[in-house]
Amino acid sequence: MSVNLKIDPYGFREYDARWLYEKDINLLGITNLGKGLGTQITKQTNKTNPKVIVGHDYRSYSEDIKAALKKGLVSTGCYVEDVGLSLSPMVYFAQFHFNSDAVAMVTASHNDNGWTGVKMGIRKGLTHAPEEMKELKEITLSENFVNGQGQEKKIENFQNIYKQSLIDKNKIKKKIKVVVACGNGTAGIFAPDILRGIGCDVIELDCNLDWTFPKYNPNPEDLKMLHEISDAVKKNNADIGFGFDGDGDRVGVIDNEGNEIFSDKIGLLIARSLSNKYKNSVFVVDVKSTGLYANDKLLNTNKCKTIYWKTGHSHIKRKVNNENALAGFEKSGHFLFNQPLGYGYDDGINSAIQVCHLLDNQNKKMSEIIKEIPKTFQTPTMAPYCKDEDKYSLVDKIVKDIEKIKNERNKIDDQEIDEILTVNGVRFSFKDGSWGLIRASSNKPSLVIVTESPTSDDRKLKIFKFIDSLLQKTGKIGEYDQKI
Repeated sequence: MSVNLKIDPYGFREYDARWLYEKDINLLGITNLGKGLGTQITKQTNKTNPKVIVGHDYRSYSEDIKAALKKGLVSTGCYVEDVGLSLSPMVYFAQFHFNSDAVAMVTASHNDNGWTGVKMGIRKGLTHAPEEMKELKEITLSENFVNGQGQEKKIENFQNIYKQSLIDKNKIKKKIKVVVACGNGTAGIFAPDILRGIGCDVIELDCNLDWTFPKYNPNPEDLKMLHEISDAVKKNNADIGFGFDGDGDRVGVIDNEGNEIFSDKIGLLIARSLSNKYKNSVFVVDVKSTGLYANDKLLNTNKCKTIYWKTGHSHIKRKVNNENALAGFEKSGHFLFNQPLGYGYDDGINSAIQVCHLLDNQNKKMSEIIKEIPKTFQTPTMAPYCKDEDKYSLVDKIVKDIEKIKNERNKIDDQEIDEILTVNGVRFSFKDGSWGLIRASSNKPSLVIVTESPTSDDRKLKIFKFIDSLLQKTGKIGEYDQKI
C-alpha cells in the first residue's frame, strides 16, 4: 500500500462505508474505494463498462469525496452518470430510471459533521449486504483492481424528475398542514417542494442548506430535532410534523398535539391501513420495533403476516425483496414500499407521503388515529459508545448472559424471560409483551438499546436499568448519545 494512502479497515461497515474524513480516510483512500467498488461491479455484472449512478449529499467536502470516488470507478472501466446533489432515494430511483447497473451515493447520512461515507448497491432497489461489504473490503485493501477505460457524464435536471415521480401519483384531496424539518440537510431542497406538490400546506423548519448543521444533526431519532418539530406543530396548529435525516431516506413523525410517534408505530398504522386494500400481505419489521404487529387484530383479520428481522436498511430491503413483502418498517424511520407503492428501497419523503394518505383517507386527526392501537411505553433508541473492535464480542457475551438468566428462570422486575430472538443481537421478551434489545450498531462505534412495555413506564425503565447494569459490568462502554 502506498505511503500516503489512508483508509481505516473499520470504515467498512455491515452494509455501507463510513469514516471520519481526514482522520480515518483521505482522498487517495476514497479513490481506492472507487477502484474496489468498480472492480466488484464489473465482476458481478460481467460487463466491461457497467453504468454507475453517483450522487452526493450537502457537506462541505462531499463533492471532493465524490470526485475521488468517480476517479476510482472510471479507472476500472465504469461509465459514471453523476446526478449531482442528491438524496439517497433519488440515486436509487435513478438506477431504475436509467436502467443502470449500480449506484454509489456519497453520504454520511445522519452522522455528525466530519463523517463521510458511501451507500452502494448493484441489484436494483438493494444496497450492499454484509458479504458484499466483506468482498469490497478485501478487494480494496488488497488493491486487487481491474483496469479499464471508463467515462463520466453529468445528468442535468434529475432533481426535478425525481420530485415529479413522487408528486404525480400521490395527489391528496385534503389540505393537510405539515411542518417539514430537515435540520439544514439535503432533504431541505426536496421535501417541501414534493409535499407542496401533492397538495400539502407546508411550514418549513430549518430547510435552508447549511453543512455546519447549526442547530442539530438532521436525525429523526434525535430528541432535540423532534422537540423543535413539536413546538412548530403546536405553534402553527399543524396536522402533522415530519423530520428528515441528512440523506432523506428516513422520516420521524410528530402528531397534531406535538407528540412524537415512534416510527415503528407509524409503520403499524400504515400497515393496518394498507391491509384493508392489500389483504394477505407480508410486512417486515426490524427487531427494534414494537411487539404490537404480531398480535394486531386488523392485520390478523386481513390475513397479513409480520416478520421480525435484522435491524439495518440493507437487511430489511433484502428481506422485503425475498419475501415479496408489501412494505418494511424500521424503528429508525427507514420505511420501504414495494410495488405498487414503490421500488422496494427506503425513501423518507415517500414514507411521509404514505402518512399523508393515511390522514387523507380518514376523517380523523393523527392523535385520534394513534389511539386505535394499544398504548405502549417505549424508549428512544439509545447508543452507548463502544469501540468497533469490541462491540460484536461484547454483544455475544450479553447474549450468553441473557440465555443463562432465561435458563435459570431468574426474574427481571418479577418476570421470567419468555422468549429470546437472536437474529440481530438479542431481543428478550416477557409474557406481558415487554421486551428489551441490545445489539451492535452497524455504522458507528456504539451499541443500540431499546426497551418497551405495554404495562407501565416503570417496567420499561427497569428493563433498561437491567441492560445498563450488564453493560457497565463489562467496563467496555462509554457515554450514551441520549438516555432516559
